[in-house]
Formats: sequence, C-alpha cells, structure tokens
Amino acid sequence: MEENNENDVNETGEPNNEGIVEMAEEVVETSTDGLKISNDAVATYAGIAVSEVQGVYSMSGGFAGITEALSGKKNFSKGIKVEVTEKSAKIDVNIVVEYGARIPDVAFEIQSIVKKSVESMTGLKVEEVNVHVNGVHMPNTDKDEEEQENNME
Repeated sequence: MEENNENDVNETGEPNNEGIVEMAEEVVETSTDGLKISNDAVATYAGIAVSEVQGVYSMSGGFAGITEALSGKKNFSKGIKVEVTEKSAKIDVNIVVEYGARIPDVAFEIQSIVKKSVESMTGLKVEEVNVHVNGVHMPNTDKDEEEQENNME
C-alpha cells in the first residue's frame, strides 16, 4: 500500500507537480547552452595571454597582489575584469608597461592575443578588449630607492 504524503497531492486530491515543475525550470535555465564559463576562467586565460606580450611589466589593480603574496601562487587574473554573457565576453586589462615600450604597439598586441586566446579556448566571441595603462615601470627606480634607504641608515 502506498502512503500519500501531503506534498504529493494538492487540496483537490490531484497529484502535486509544483516541485517537479520548479526543478525542471531550474534545469532548463542552467542548461540552455549546455556550458557555463566563469568570469574567473576567462580572466585566467586572458592573463596568461597578456603575460606573453613583450613590453608588459606587470598587471595592476584589485586585491590579487595580496592573495598572490599570501598563497605564493601567481594569479593570472590580477588586473583583469571580465563580463561574460551567454556567447560573448568583454574584457578590461589593467597593465604597467616597461619604460621604452611603445604603448600603442603593446596595447594592440594585448588586444589581438587576448581575443585569439579566449576565443579559441572558450568558444566565446570576444566583443571588446580594453587596455588600461596604469603606469610605466622605470628600470632604475628600484635600485635608486634601495640606495636612498641604505644612505639614510
């Protein structure tokens, strides 16, 4: 004999399918394209691509530097903001360039390599790659700062 749970039937005695319908709607919502790619995954692919571009001294922005220092692991998504929709992505890259590098060339190279890398790895269409240059690294400034600190002691 089958027991009727109060959740199995509604007030009129008919089977209660509300939970089943809700679950089916959730599945349809999450599986319409079959694959969801996180912003972090896209940011990591973009970061690896940017690290290959000559003239980029470092990525900048966010709290990723603190995480990197504490964990000891390189955070490739540092300085990258990604907005992923169902089939496309918009990417903002924040960098510090090396002194002497031609900024327009570095920016163009970043745009093309990030677009190519993210599109081939994820299948998403990259609509935008915005490059923000937040600084220029001067190669001798680190040595000068150390010498000034040593002279003060």
